Amino acid sequence: MDEPINEDQVVDLQFQGTHAVVTGASSGIGRSIAIDLSRRGVKRIVIHYRHNVAGAQQTAESCRELGTEPILLSADLADLEAAESFADRCYHDLGAIHSWINNAGADVLTGELSELDFSAKLQHLMQVDVIGTIYLARQVAERMTQQTFAKPPSMTFIGWDQSASGMEGDAGQMFGSVKAAVTAFALSLAQTLAPQVRVNVVAPGWIQTSWGQAASAYWDGRARNQSLMNRWGTPEDVARAIAFVSDPENSFFSGQVVQVNGGWNRNYIHR
Repeated sequence: MDEPINEDQVVDLQFQGTHAVVTGASSGIGRSIAIDLSRRGVKRIVIHYRHNVAGAQQTAESCRELGTEPILLSADLADLEAAESFADRCYHDLGAIHSWINNAGADVLTGELSELDFSAKLQHLMQVDVIGTIYLARQVAERMTQQTFAKPPSMTFIGWDQSASGMEGDAGQMFGSVKAAVTAFALSLAQTLAPQVRVNVVAPGWIQTSWGQAASAYWDGRARNQSLMNRWGTPEDVARAIAFVSDPENSFFSGQVVQVNGGWNRNYIHR
């Protein structure tokens, strides 16, 4: 009988020889994106982090084991001067960038920020996830249009699958507003940069990151039942979608929003 295929070993090297940047890559989805791109042949990758040095080093080691040269760079993207300096350092260290993934975002659901009130959380999310992301993306986009590649480079943003339809509660009001803004900017940027640069949005649904791992029975059941696949999504599921939209071979793919939620279960009614 044939041995089962190990997908960690059987991956097309479509990114071989390319350079990538992943913001917020010290843990969670960002770490999975960096590792997945390394597995697919990325030559050099910038692993961005804010304070989590140990996590960034762990990501870097995983990438290095796959043959990729990691470059660790820290920056607080809520600080616009720091964001601009980060863009400068990325281009200085890499020379040219084929894939840029805007993954960094504030975590207001776990840790010390979870104790803030709604207004403070929203303000922090807007400063990091919206203003910081937009400012950084504009700094990078201008340089990307000046690069000369056989196929256009790619920039990807992280959205949310419920930002267009909405979700009840404080979390829905916060993340719906923030991710809708990011998505609208990304789609406008796609219109602006085409055909020199491809811009897409990957919109995860219920992904079992640190918050999902500690979710109550209600949220665990809701996450599973709202997906046609009857399970949480994983950071690896998101990483594979990022690889798809960033793939240099997908040069006709731009201005799209790709939902990663296992298919929305229209028959599920939450109470």
